[in-house]
Amino acid sequence: MRIAQIAPLDESVPPKFYGGTERIVSYLTEELVAQGHHVCLFASADSQTSARLVPCCETAYRLNQSVSNSLPRRLMMLKDLLDRAAEFDVMHFHADLLHLPIVPSLDCATVTTLHCRLDEPELALLYRTFPDAPLVSISHAQRVLMPEASWVGTVYHGIPDDRRAVRRGGGQGFAFLGRICPEKRPDRAIEIANRCKIGLKIAAKVDRAGKDYWSDRIKPMVDASPFVEFVGEIDEIQKATFLGEARALLFPIDWPEPFGLAMIEAMASGTPVIAWRAGSVPEVIDEGISGFIVSSLEDAVEAVGRLPSLPRRSVRASFERRFTAARMARDYVRIYQELTPRVRAPATGLFAHGQSRVPGRP
Repeated sequence: MRIAQIAPLDESVPPKFYGGTERIVSYLTEELVAQGHHVCLFASADSQTSARLVPCCETAYRLNQSVSNSLPRRLMMLKDLLDRAAEFDVMHFHADLLHLPIVPSLDCATVTTLHCRLDEPELALLYRTFPDAPLVSISHAQRVLMPEASWVGTVYHGIPDDRRAVRRGGGQGFAFLGRICPEKRPDRAIEIANRCKIGLKIAAKVDRAGKDYWSDRIKPMVDASPFVEFVGEIDEIQKATFLGEARALLFPIDWPEPFGLAMIEAMASGTPVIAWRAGSVPEVIDEGISGFIVSSLEDAVEAVGRLPSLPRRSVRASFERRFTAARMARDYVRIYQELTPRVRAPATGLFAHGQSRVPGRP
């Protein structure tokens, strides 16, 4: 199939540090290429891919302090997609909402994966306004507040099965991975570490929206605890060691988590997860196999004592059964095929050339 993957422009693909959506776009794109499909990635020019890259801006915007308004480039990308739609069987959107008005004008099938939370009432109204835009959820829990949207499937995230190695032993301390914000509840992770008197390393992004929460709530707790270390954002290489050496990943969320990529990243390392019962957690964690699902601090502390009952090889096996990038790509291809009314003739344009980077683009 001829597939366009359209990424957000906030982070490169894959991201240098934090960026769950862009990381999934990268894993999916690379696996589709490996499975023999013709794939074009629309993303920032500092992205790295084996697909054909159409650079839509020079560098990803979050780490580019010189750009104050990304909207012009996003609109330029949409114009490019309109012009090139006939070259594809399907366009797969992972970006924000801007593309919805152009979907009926595109001369190919489309699908949009929603990577975000959907508990804002205006979102349900928006997607009812655009019923011709097929949607994919990343968990069944994600779509509960928007049941009447144009869902065509649920595809769980997946990651390459060769990116993590299971380490011997039970790990030394806890890990918290993600973003510093109230809904991720790093305060709960710190409290678990304090109660159990076990070390906790926090590898997390502090963005503009979470700056006050960090300085007012979390940093004082970190400074006051002899068990907690804040290590900041980490890259993919550091993450393998960070998760692989942990006794458990603490995932103490307090929001309707759409998926929770950190959970399967830990599982791929053989590291069990202690997670709060919210959002997608019961769909991702195999209770008593890849981790424990809890509802309180007391439950979480009690679950720590049961961690030795979860062999790390069994945790890894749960990941291999359910959350590989190969499985994710196959699931998406089935959806693409259902949405594509016909097989197109050999294409011109992007797929008629051998270069991986499109010349003359910004």
